[in-house]
Amino acid sequence: MREQPFHPPDLPIINDKVYHLNLSPGELAPDIIIVGDPHRVTFIARNFLRGIDVNKEHRGLRTVTGYTDWGQRVSITTSGMGTPSLEIVINEIVALHEIDFQSMERKEEFPTLNVIRVGTSGGLQKDTELGTLVITEYAVGLDNTGLFYDAPPPDERCVKLEGVVKDALEGVISENSRFKGRISPYASKAHPDVVRALTESAEELGVNFKRGVTVSNSGFFANQGRSVSRIPPTVPDIDVRLSRTDTGIEGLRFENMEMEASFLLHFLYPLGHRAGVVCPTIDKRPEEKFLVNYQEKVKEASRVALNALRRLREWT
Repeated sequence: MREQPFHPPDLPIINDKVYHLNLSPGELAPDIIIVGDPHRVTFIARNFLRGIDVNKEHRGLRTVTGYTDWGQRVSITTSGMGTPSLEIVINEIVALHEIDFQSMERKEEFPTLNVIRVGTSGGLQKDTELGTLVITEYAVGLDNTGLFYDAPPPDERCVKLEGVVKDALEGVISENSRFKGRISPYASKAHPDVVRALTESAEELGVNFKRGVTVSNSGFFANQGRSVSRIPPTVPDIDVRLSRTDTGIEGLRFENMEMEASFLLHFLYPLGHRAGVVCPTIDKRPEEKFLVNYQEKVKEASRVALNALRRLREWT
């Protein structure tokens, strides 16, 4: 770990703005909704925010900061698709709150961030109705982004989930595969306060939801079981395999798949910030079902997330 102060090659700051998000300290609220699609930022802001004082886009990453109907300042920002892009964005989000851009040293005091991902996901369980919101309790990353941040597992359930998923995947990878034994799952945990806030919000709003384990993949096609290329997948029907895999933890199932939850939770949990995820299930590939008009479900998830942010700030 390099000693402070941080230098420009490590943390590029241009005109008092972080390099990729193009934001200055103060332009990003400590209560944040993060989404993959930049158009989803404007969709959520248009429906739920008033008094917008920041609306910026740089390198395809849009950020809007404004106020909810109850007067809470909230930012909605873009992570891009997948954990590599998210790694850049979440580092800059933390830097905007933790680093003094004049001295380039970490502040002695900084706010606790509340970050909730609102996205879309594929459902894994037959009895989970299409469109159901999934509140993530744990995530398992099949990407390798998290492996470059040597954070300890938050609890023993994470250790168990890593082993269960590794065994499940190894059981279907061909012995002749070049990549046999090379996929290294890592498990992460949503902050319990965020899980509670999302759960209470969903219950209050009368929204259909489930809680469970989210699997984060490093891609959309073969990585999630969609075999449309002429190159065979390393893990055949990975979604079906995981849907039938027992977590070994009572009350927890592998509920959905997406591309960002694992690293978001892996990065923020050990820093003492609070992160969580809520995603509607918009497809169930084994059943050949896809929810074409899913925007209302994204709106529903956004309302749940904003109400959760209100609770989290009240509890601080």
